Amino acid sequence: MWYWMEPSACPTARPPQPCSPPLQDSETEKRRGLWTENIMSDSLVVCEVDPELKEKLRKFRFRKETDNAAIIMKVDKDRQMVVLEEELQVVTCCLLSYVYFWPQNISPEELKLELPERQPRFVVYSYKYVHEDGRVSYPLCFIFSSPVGCKPEQQMMYAGSKNRLVQTAELTKVFEIRTTDDLTEAWLQEKLSFFR
Repeated sequence: MWYWMEPSACPTARPPQPCSPPLQDSETEKRRGLWTENIMSDSLVVCEVDPELKEKLRKFRFRKETDNAAIIMKVDKDRQMVVLEEELQVVTCCLLSYVYFWPQNISPEELKLELPERQPRFVVYSYKYVHEDGRVSYPLCFIFSSPVGCKPEQQMMYAGSKNRLVQTAELTKVFEIRTTDDLTEAWLQEKLSFFR
């Protein structure tokens, strides 16, 4: 429903303009906000996030290890779903009642070698970041690898699924690379320097 504003008495007044109806109460305001939020976020969703991946991302977010680690995700075209492709972190092996750990402290340069050069991928990367003042933090970075030369259909599926995945993983440090060669230590540190 639209309401019309009355033109003012001024001779240069514009013709009546549509405006939204006044809010009746906080409940109406809340519903309108939810409606707008749902329309905006749902209109771009192409693929849902696999429930197993959601759980994996939740556990990854609260991991205790301090090494660099990554989760690489892809879109399963047949299922129309974002799924886990590979997990790069500490490997644990039990052999003859001994537990062995092989840390895979994966650098950005090593991570780039795991990404396909001609296909998009999503990456959640836990990175040990040393600030200029000496503080150490472990930010979770979302990296969308969308290389030039991908099929347009693939790019649309990934781009349309990105926002939902970022919301699901509850990440704020979101970056995009157009070629895997962009993913370097210097590039990541430059991007993270904008965050305090």
